[in-house]
Amino acid sequence: MVLDPAVGDPLTVLAHGIGSQHDLPISPFYAFAGAFTALFVSFLALGLLWSSSRFRGDRSGLALPAGLQRVADAPPTRGALRALGLAAYLALLASLLLAPDDPDRNPGPGAVYVLFWVGLIPASLLLGPVWRLLNPLRTLHRLLHSPLRRLRPAPHRPAPLPARLGQWPAAAGLFGFTWLELAAPDPASTTTLLIALAAYTSAHLALAARFGERWFDDGDAFEAYSALLARLSPLGRRSDGRLVLRNPFHGLDATPERPGLVATVCVLLGSTAYDGFSDHPAWIDTLQTSPLGRTPTATLGLIASIALVATLYCLCAAATRLVSGPHPGPLTAFAHSLVPIALGYLTAHYFSLLVTEGPRTVSMALGTDNGPDPLPPLGSAALAALQVVAVVTGHVLGVVAAHDRAVRLFPPHRAVTGQLPMLALMVTYTLGGIGLLLN
Repeated sequence: MVLDPAVGDPLTVLAHGIGSQHDLPISPFYAFAGAFTALFVSFLALGLLWSSSRFRGDRSGLALPAGLQRVADAPPTRGALRALGLAAYLALLASLLLAPDDPDRNPGPGAVYVLFWVGLIPASLLLGPVWRLLNPLRTLHRLLHSPLRRLRPAPHRPAPLPARLGQWPAAAGLFGFTWLELAAPDPASTTTLLIALAAYTSAHLALAARFGERWFDDGDAFEAYSALLARLSPLGRRSDGRLVLRNPFHGLDATPERPGLVATVCVLLGSTAYDGFSDHPAWIDTLQTSPLGRTPTATLGLIASIALVATLYCLCAAATRLVSGPHPGPLTAFAHSLVPIALGYLTAHYFSLLVTEGPRTVSMALGTDNGPDPLPPLGSAALAALQVVAVVTGHVLGVVAAHDRAVRLFPPHRAVTGQLPMLALMVTYTLGGIGLLLN
């Protein structure tokens, strides 16, 4: 993690994920040229060598041993995971309520912004949608619902979820969390975190009481976040319910085309882009001198970043339709290809934070935080290279996913030309992402 001295305060680090990236020792020319070459060469190779769709979604995968699946699906295993999630939730509450309101002495802010928000990335990539199994709100809903169900004289049937709702609640929840992290006045304050936690918990328990436990599938922001990242996990479920090892591209191809999917991914991309830009000296000057005040200006900047990412994608979808002709779901058909791009940005911005602040947060929670301040795991040159490679790799994987979907949807003579708008979008996102890293 490369920190600017002006933003070295722990509260600022936690609030913005990673410090400023100025003066990383890598040539911008080589970074941009390498990124463009990787995208262009991969696009040409796919156009010449990949003429039919190869990804089969949730119909593929090598079935794991039946005994392993029985253990994974056994009620004691599921119960232990739910208990673990609830225990962590209660421990966080206790820390926020009882420990000092100081990020250097209270593990609560680090638990929220590092172990939870950033830690869900590798956990979901390695193990699948783990938050669905750990989610303490599901457990609280079951604990509250069971006695109420026994008291009712007649069985209570949850109201049906409107189909058009889709993942829009999750997109709104993710925006709220990223606003708390990047624009709120005092994001690491225990009071701020307690209010946010109470509001989120009460809102979702009320909605789950109305719509049933299935509300959490798409309505809970962090279940949607974990499930999206888990699309690139080698562990997955086949359509017949079997636990399988799979090519991550098959899992990505099975991403449901739901309302709100584009918004969810664009919130992830746009908020990460704003996080990278928020430490630029020009933006810091704007925040300090804006007549609106810091929080309203930061909020507008966050909204503008998300809106820019979404607008570019929508323009790309419209251009694809003009070039290739009508196709079902013009906005959602290629939304899955944005997931590896979002993963690349998240890795570039948060890798250093997780491996430095994560262990320190755990040590603080265990009462053993007596060592020196955490040091970056990589030198500045290696960190810069990792960040650029993560961004470029995410875009190359996005190109592969989009190409496979295009040769499935479009006639052969339009499959390659139909991807030109998507290639232009990938190049734009890549150049913007690397520019933010090297600003």
